[in-house]
Amino acid sequence: MKDMFSIGELAGYQNISKQTLIFYDKIGLFQPAYVDPNNKYRYYTAQQIDYLDTILIMKELGFSLSEIQEHMKNYTIDTSLVILRKQLSVIDRQIKRLQLVQHRLAHRCEQMEHVKEFREGNQEVTVKDIPQSRILFAPVDAPQSFREISIATKKCFSQALQDELPIFFQTGVIVPYENILDGRYTEASVAFLPIEKTKKAKNIKILPAGKVAGIYHYGTYESVERSYRKLLDFCRENELEILSDSYEFCINDYFSSGDESEFITEIFFYVK
Repeated sequence: MKDMFSIGELAGYQNISKQTLIFYDKIGLFQPAYVDPNNKYRYYTAQQIDYLDTILIMKELGFSLSEIQEHMKNYTIDTSLVILRKQLSVIDRQIKRLQLVQHRLAHRCEQMEHVKEFREGNQEVTVKDIPQSRILFAPVDAPQSFREISIATKKCFSQALQDELPIFFQTGVIVPYENILDGRYTEASVAFLPIEKTKKAKNIKILPAGKVAGIYHYGTYESVERSYRKLLDFCRENELEILSDSYEFCINDYFSSGDESEFITEIFFYVK
């Protein structure tokens, strides 16, 4: 056995575990050249090291073990070129997807960093111009409680994941203006996810560029009334006509904090 490697030696040379080599043996991907019938020790030849290198390289390139096993049954330069070119296309798609994820994640971080300064009792109403944006939406069923809002939100997430839609990692709701006037501040008619421009979904609403009056609500969603009262009072005192339902964007929520007292929601109306 002097010209062969034990499983421990091979694992050490390749920087992988013995359990990995045992698993490869069991699935028929990489089997030892010799197994001692007395103690069941596995031994490998020097030529097998190159074969194992190929497996590990292909695994690093993103191939599944089943793909590697099927390819290496009888592979040539031609079959290798075909499968490697195909994997290159897969990697290109993954890079584009990760770039989109990176952009949306950076956007969420920037929002959170911007509103960290807001605290209880230090929330001022602001009037500003906002650019055009888009939301992927789902209607909220009656009685428009937190349960129905959650279900509608999950429908949006499920659709986005299934259809690979370019959503931002954020949720929101639309509360009808008449509900707010009636004091039903938490009864939303629509749940939504901000989304980048795409033709892959029809249930997308464009939020136009325009002037809005808004406030950041700090705290639980149930306590949102105080922020609405402050926002409505500001609009009345400054003779701002409210033109729309209320749009609520969750800036800090369950995604980034387990403490509901840290939740931050941006609320605004279109005004003139």
